[in-house]
Amino acid sequence: MTIKAGDKIPSVKLRHMTKDGVKEITTDEIFKGKKVAIFGLPGAFTPTCSAKHLPGYLANFDKFKAKGVDTIVCISVNDSFVMDAWGKSQNVGDKVLMVADGNAEFAKALGIEMDGTGYGMGLRMKRFSAYVVDGDVKAFNLEKPGAFEVSNAETMLTQVN
Repeated sequence: MTIKAGDKIPSVKLRHMTKDGVKEITTDEIFKGKKVAIFGLPGAFTPTCSAKHLPGYLANFDKFKAKGVDTIVCISVNDSFVMDAWGKSQNVGDKVLMVADGNAEFAKALGIEMDGTGYGMGLRMKRFSAYVVDGDVKAFNLEKPGAFEVSNAETMLTQVN
């Protein structure tokens, strides 16, 4: 079952790159006591993700901060090294927390995993965005296959309060 507004973010262990190397981070650490704009995508370095999705959140960073968002999170079913390299190639700096869901545990817990084996991509995450306050999902936007219409930064900004 797909997560929706009104649900709690499930407790899952993820990974991200730090100055000390790959570190585990839990969803509780990411969301507890914070206002978070999170967006997920099928893969780092893929065309729409690199040309539109991540750049949109970077371009609107100041607007998210002005609305009280503590953290912007980008998550994908990739490993921490790939997410780190992609973040560096996109000049993310400390504006977006680049998180790896390497085993698709978060994708499965949200009910948004997708089978990309027909494209040589294996199990992946559907494109989405969510506004989460202290672990409670306030808005959840799931894209139709191949679309990029509701998970963009501009739509998320209208949902942040």
